[in-house]
Amino acid sequence: MSFAPRALTPRTAALLLVPPLLWAGNAIVGRLVHELIPPLTLNFLRWLLAFVLLMPIAHQVLHRASPLWAHWKRYALLGFLGVGCYNSFQYMALQTSTPINVTLVASSTPVFMLGIGALFFKQTIRKRQLVGTVLSVAGVLLVLCRGDWHALMQVQLVLGDVFVLIATACWAWYSWLLAQTTEPSEIRNNWAYLLMAQMAFGLVWSGLFTSAEWSSGHEVHLVWGWPLAAALLYVAVGPSLLAYRCWGLGVQQVGPSMAGFFANLTPVFAATLSVLTLGELPQAYHVAAFVLIVGGIVVSSRK
Repeated sequence: MSFAPRALTPRTAALLLVPPLLWAGNAIVGRLVHELIPPLTLNFLRWLLAFVLLMPIAHQVLHRASPLWAHWKRYALLGFLGVGCYNSFQYMALQTSTPINVTLVASSTPVFMLGIGALFFKQTIRKRQLVGTVLSVAGVLLVLCRGDWHALMQVQLVLGDVFVLIATACWAWYSWLLAQTTEPSEIRNNWAYLLMAQMAFGLVWSGLFTSAEWSSGHEVHLVWGWPLAAALLYVAVGPSLLAYRCWGLGVQQVGPSMAGFFANLTPVFAATLSVLTLGELPQAYHVAAFVLIVGGIVVSSRK
């Protein structure tokens, strides 16, 4: 059955504006609380709280008779890449990198998706996609060298830049796997069931990561208080549940291609929120990098 996207309406546009705003807020919050909670612990508590909040409407998918268990390997891998690796590496990146840098580099996801699709899913790369890839990679390199092309050969990556590149690769792989419609329609057609199936296994992975974090021998600590409680509530409800729901509804209306352009508003929102909350002003190279990355995506996605 083919999908016929509808025209973009003001209501659908509003739906698709919500996720990038919440995802930008997730980066800001991750940066704000990086001294209050270790990154892997933040990821685990985020998804644990989201799991509890989702239980009343999605607990059926965990029942013994659920089709989830016949496909547990698939959801274990999706949970590893999405709930476990992607979010963990993103929060680790925010320990040393700014939200603007993190969200801009993450905007190169379509480039990673193109490469992974060609290498592992037998997708053909067109010339226009290659041009788009060059533009987007140039945007990422511009961020990584902090706008100084002459220093590119001597660039010393901040550890956060490396982490966000790993996170982006994980998300691209996750997206390709998610696009493979191999699961029962009972789960795929219910956003709450689909998210719960991934969280059930993702919590196991993130719990293991958190255990390793606390037993690593490095100094880790929690600073409990209302700032951390508010941050946990936000990242559990906003980026984890509300954004996922709005994104699913928007994609159903206009299709993933058009929705992808809205996703790349995340660094714009992150830059705005950084000014308001962190006092981190965007630089000229951030603007140039955004133009290159979005330009690459536009060129790649045109027929």
